[in-house]
Amino acid sequence: MHCQFVADGVFYAELNEFFQHELANEGYSGIEVRVTPTRTEIIIRATQTQDILGVNGRRIRMLTSIVQKRFNFPEGTVELYAEKVAARGLCAVAQCESLKFKLLQGLAVRRAAYSVVRYVMESGAKGCEVIVSGKLRAARAKSMKFSEGFMLHSGNPAQEFIDFAVRHVEMKQGVLGIKVKIMLDSDPTGRLGPKNPLPDIVTILSNDKEEAPLDHPVSESKIPVAEPAAPAAEAPAPVEAF
Repeated sequence: MHCQFVADGVFYAELNEFFQHELANEGYSGIEVRVTPTRTEIIIRATQTQDILGVNGRRIRMLTSIVQKRFNFPEGTVELYAEKVAARGLCAVAQCESLKFKLLQGLAVRRAAYSVVRYVMESGAKGCEVIVSGKLRAARAKSMKFSEGFMLHSGNPAQEFIDFAVRHVEMKQGVLGIKVKIMLDSDPTGRLGPKNPLPDIVTILSNDKEEAPLDHPVSESKIPVAEPAAPAAEAPAPVEAF
């Protein structure tokens, strides 16, 4: 049983590394592996799904053939699908890859990092943190941190609400390390974040009865008011006999 867990982990890690190199230009953002009794489904999440499919689905078939031969899958038992990322600005992997390409194109570290932070916050995130470490300008290595908004660092909410990604950039002066952390907001639909809100959020429910606003002093009497007595019933008029 333990060997199967290790084998599944090695399979996922090798597959993820292969797609990182192969689909870097297509905005690769991760994979999901679903195993059924008849076949194995691999869902590729990316920002540009049309480029992954290729002309008439040629590229997705080529990737399927490579995965099938590498991991010795029988014919027709593995399927690859491409799924578009719901919100690119809330995906840490997509933003990490975006920052990586900006640095490779020669953009300044500070400008590239702040552009990523700004885009993430405009997409609806509660907080964002970008850390770039390595030989940035001088020969001495250092680390630069760019953050904005609200960020959790410990506890169970940090595991549920924070999307985290790490990438390495091979520059002329050496290798730079990139870390991107995105604090997601709660979403009842579950598409843009966890369904449950943060545990420290208190919601005060309003009263159903709407009271008129008071704009002048009002006094209230505490003495019970006696109810007026009911009027006595009138006696019927006597009837004269003839």
